[in-house]
Amino acid sequence: MGGKFRTESCDCLVAGGGTTGVIAAIQAGRAGADVILTEMNPLPGGTMTFGKVSSPAYFFAGGRRIVGGIGWELVKETVELSGGKLPDFRVPVPGHTGHAVYVDPNLYPLLAEEKCLRAGVRLRYQEILTALRPLGNGWEAEVTGNGVFRKIRAHEVIDCTGDATAVRLAGGPCVRGEERQPGTLEFQLSGYDCAALDADSLERAFRKALADGELQPGDYCDADRPLIRYLRSRGYNLQHIFPADASDSEKQTGASIAGRQRLLAMLRFLRRQPGLENCVIADAAPLTAVREGWRILGERTVTEDEYLQGVLYEDAIAWSSYFIDVHHETGVRRRHLAPGVFPTIPFGALIPRGMKHILAAGRSISSDRGAFSALRVGASCMAMGQAAGAAAALAVRTGIPSREVPLDSIRELLRAHGAAVPVPGIVTEPEYPEEPV
Repeated sequence: MGGKFRTESCDCLVAGGGTTGVIAAIQAGRAGADVILTEMNPLPGGTMTFGKVSSPAYFFAGGRRIVGGIGWELVKETVELSGGKLPDFRVPVPGHTGHAVYVDPNLYPLLAEEKCLRAGVRLRYQEILTALRPLGNGWEAEVTGNGVFRKIRAHEVIDCTGDATAVRLAGGPCVRGEERQPGTLEFQLSGYDCAALDADSLERAFRKALADGELQPGDYCDADRPLIRYLRSRGYNLQHIFPADASDSEKQTGASIAGRQRLLAMLRFLRRQPGLENCVIADAAPLTAVREGWRILGERTVTEDEYLQGVLYEDAIAWSSYFIDVHHETGVRRRHLAPGVFPTIPFGALIPRGMKHILAAGRSISSDRGAFSALRVGASCMAMGQAAGAAAALAVRTGIPSREVPLDSIRELLRAHGAAVPVPGIVTEPEYPEEPV
């Protein structure tokens, strides 16, 4: 196979073009780095595009801007061009610290791609990283696609695969718990009027179907709540698939098949019930979205207690504001932030322990299971991606490993590109969002 390889060089290789990776690539490109972005799908966006988990949270919370910069720019433009409307972020949401923002999953990847191209990013779709070896002051990656075999030499690598794939290929330290959160196939049902349904009769039929084995508990993830709630929500984000793993194509295939087959079982059950004879699938994602996989062991690990206390790390490079959100077999374990608490994300949690010229951002962040459940959401991943892209670009510019780039330089570059950046020792005044579009 050696003669088939095409050899390329770049300043920065971003592995994975999902929620985190596109932001990392755009930031590095805008900061002057020569960037190659590899993505296994034919479009960018990852889970937001193909999993239709398309309501990233949180950009504003408690009257403060939590995430700005490139992620907010992209989300805001998507909402505007799709004819949507941003929520009024000044209005509190019961039970939440902020508003999720719905973005059109069909339009979002088009704008993300456009921004990558304008930043000079070289896009390599339907190609996956298969090997990563140290090469002097950088890395040599092997990337494989349909009829394409590349060797890419890069000074810096940013692992945005969501499963620490690049770090694992390089032999870096990673961890994955025996117990992992379930996945979900996102879909929406239609063809019925909830007001015309007999909720009690439906509940009895649903419980019998569970007892008979026609349905499984994860088919409706909140087993202690009535089925009418599922129907009012049109089924969206209310399915659990056990187990769900995306660490390789075989496991992702199994999770996606399971998600679709469980949806079919639920649809057939519903269509036999009075008032639901015309129930149909209005929309469905092409793959089961997976919440939890491999994470790096970083130079710093964010814990659940630190997150809930809102620790302001000395190496903080981004904010977060989501609640602890651990999905399990019978529902969800939630722990909410106290009013006025704003967690931060440390740069050390993006640095694989003992490794140089490589960062990991997004769902691969070094954290315990509880903190991870809050940090994995869209806006926080975008903030991590932008920080990693800034650090990598500065590393190339200055000729030092990204882990050694001065924090002040990273923060200065992030602020120049619109990011919201925490600064230890400085208490910032609340920043209120723009008027809703």
